[in-house]
Amino acid sequence: MPFELFIGLRYLKAKRKSTFISIITFISTAGVTLGVMALIVVLAVMTGFEADLKEKILGTNAHLVVIRSGAPMENYRQVMEKLKQFKGVQAATPFIYNQVMLSSGKNVSGVVLRGIDVASDRQVTRLSKSVVDGSMDRLDPSMSRGPDATPGLMVGKELAKHLNLFVGDKVNVISPMGNITPLGMMPRMKPFKVAGIFNTGMFEYDSTLAYVSLGQAQSFFDLGDTVTGIQLKVDDVYHTGELARTINREMGVNFYARDWMQMNKNILFALKTEKIVMFIILTLIVLVAAFGIASTLFMVVMEKTRDIAILKSMGATGGSIMKIFVLEGLIIGIIGTILGVASGLLVALNLEPIINVIQKITGQNFFSKDIYYLDHFPSLVVPADVVLISVTAVLISFIATLYPSWQAARMLPAEALRYE
Repeated sequence: MPFELFIGLRYLKAKRKSTFISIITFISTAGVTLGVMALIVVLAVMTGFEADLKEKILGTNAHLVVIRSGAPMENYRQVMEKLKQFKGVQAATPFIYNQVMLSSGKNVSGVVLRGIDVASDRQVTRLSKSVVDGSMDRLDPSMSRGPDATPGLMVGKELAKHLNLFVGDKVNVISPMGNITPLGMMPRMKPFKVAGIFNTGMFEYDSTLAYVSLGQAQSFFDLGDTVTGIQLKVDDVYHTGELARTINREMGVNFYARDWMQMNKNILFALKTEKIVMFIILTLIVLVAAFGIASTLFMVVMEKTRDIAILKSMGATGGSIMKIFVLEGLIIGIIGTILGVASGLLVALNLEPIINVIQKITGQNFFSKDIYYLDHFPSLVVPADVVLISVTAVLISFIATLYPSWQAARMLPAEALRYE
């Protein structure tokens, strides 16, 4: 063991006359521990929320959307086959997208109506898995045969609450782009029957989206054999930007591809910015603990003035003296970091049971599922985040040791022993 490390460890041990310094050392270590633990827990929660949000977005939307600029897409079947040839594309499905109003009794709501191909949509989105009542299959026109041939429509959970709709109820779909008559523009209206209710877990989707079959949408909007665009499912959802640029380049100026990150860039950017800001703010806790480490070393240097002088008289260099106190401060920082990582991981990996216990003790429901749209409290530990936090904490601790260690190294033996 190098003598610098040996002496640094000796200085960490409390003597009867230096109990106060040991208390400051303990507080400094606890400060680093709390800072690291807070960073790990908060970043795990924010990463969990981000992952949960992305899962909900991708559960309703496709990874990539290709539309034709300024006009409906003709020959969409050939376009679909061409898009499937691009590397990384797994499946494709056509869709129609338009704004309408839903009317049920005295209740009216503006919504986005999507026409989908029921069979191929299952291969691209996870919409069918979010159906909580009824069935997505009932959107298929073949399911509407019989005495009551009313076509099917699927609405979100919140929209169903607002319009007081249940599976089997009738609802009128009204399009402002209607037929021209001698009396002017008359809105187009058609009755549909609620075939299913879905719950994506996102209020924006559940309150503003409704689905019908592709054929019914084409007929209602008088589109003929055209669609709004093509939805694509790809292999890697985090490299869709490059694929979108390739499609734009290969398909020509008449087609425009957008990936899910572009379509949701505002909320994703807000989450990323918030995570960075929280990391910076919580790092200040570790920085405050680093000041405690620096204060501890200053007091140790003042107490060990005589020891420093004797070591220098015996031939110890300024670098060795500096190394002693740097190692002492680093040991405090490393111990605090290790304890912080261990406690942070323990809390982050068991956060939901911990919150449930706290809620039972206090009788308060901190995260109501009706308000926050969460069926669980998300917490996701990313190893890279843990490594970054650990390295940052140790680096801050190291920087905090430099000035007091440098002051100890430049101490002159004669000055230190003058009054001994």
